[in-house]
Amino acid sequence: MVFWVFGYGSLVWNPGFEYDEKVIGFIKDYRRVFDLACIDHRGTPENPARTCTLERNEGAICWGAAYCVRGGQEKERMAMEYLERRECEYDQKTLVDFYKEGDDLQPAVTGVIVFTSTPDKESNKYYLGPAPLEDMARQIATAYGPCGNNRDYIFLLEKAMFDIGHEDGLVIELATEVRRVLGIGGVGIPKEKLVGSSHISLKSNIPALHLRPLPEAIAMDS
Repeated sequence: MVFWVFGYGSLVWNPGFEYDEKVIGFIKDYRRVFDLACIDHRGTPENPARTCTLERNEGAICWGAAYCVRGGQEKERMAMEYLERRECEYDQKTLVDFYKEGDDLQPAVTGVIVFTSTPDKESNKYYLGPAPLEDMARQIATAYGPCGNNRDYIFLLEKAMFDIGHEDGLVIELATEVRRVLGIGGVGIPKEKLVGSSHISLKSNIPALHLRPLPEAIAMDS
């Protein structure tokens, strides 16, 4: 048995599990939104972080990374158990078609797993819903949890999308507004923020990131 999982948030830069293949590409009819609460990693129940989930949107595309896990039942079981613990705020596993760059007609892989959340506050306690950009930025700028702060999440996602060559307009707008709230300038992620993992980690074969030098003013304490 082989399974593929699509990452569109922190999985893009920090999969945290052992995989056999990573492919950059996109899924159709979904867009990235920051409508989901995180209360155990980068936020708390009293001060939840905002992390991204997917919203159905006809004609939209969402870029990210698909990971293939193959090589035995035990390896696949460990990877899926890890993902289910890590993605505990997401109440659905949806199967989607995954496309590679340059071919938007024929899926490269079908039946790819993607963790999504029900957009309903009654049935999904982690669903925050949409909010004005300024309000989301203030929440992201101040939320902090056992695994780090919410602002690093948005900055790391901004850089990850830049690195794969498919920046997300909403991510850029939100990251820019978070910097404005914090009173810092510049772009990018300070090197020290990439030391260590923001989640419980299994073995990963993702290569180390090489970062551009950044102004000293961007560095922030975790």
